[in-house]
Amino acid sequence: MKKIQQDAEMIINEWVESSHLQNGDLFVVGCSTSEVAGEHIGTSGSEEIAAVIFEELNKLVQRTGIHLAFQCCEHLNRALVTEKEIMQAYNLEEVSVVPVPSAGGSMASFAYKHLKNPVVVEKIQVQAGMDIGETMIGMHLKHVAVPLRFKQCSIGSARVTAARTRPKLIGGHRANY
Repeated sequence: MKKIQQDAEMIINEWVESSHLQNGDLFVVGCSTSEVAGEHIGTSGSEEIAAVIFEELNKLVQRTGIHLAFQCCEHLNRALVTEKEIMQAYNLEEVSVVPVPSAGGSMASFAYKHLKNPVVVEKIQVQAGMDIGETMIGMHLKHVAVPLRFKQCSIGSARVTAARTRPKLIGGHRANY
């Protein structure tokens, strides 16, 4: 657990140092705790691992002012757990389900139990995100996604892919950006 905490802390520090996150940004987290543990995705979920990562993500929230959304697994169509105030502020559509480790995943299940006023929403479009263990968060990123190359590229045994988004460039060769 100490290694997982240290890996997550290093990535959180790189996010903060990158200056890509702004106060109020939406940030999606996809996480396979099975992959973090070195197992095949969906086979060995752990809310103990989720707790360690959740704690580090809360530090990112405190340091940057972002809002988190936790992606559920494919069994819940990759719906997202977030705070009710975020759902209301961004006019997101709530769905009726409570994620559990076997349907939603351990990270989403843990988040649902530990957010202040959790809801599950069907979809979201965020400014940045982190995919821990190849859980496929791309569907939740705004256009245009830009991959980030952090020095720390894993948490435990899981590969981490980080991305931010930028506005689309329009207008062709005569446009000024």
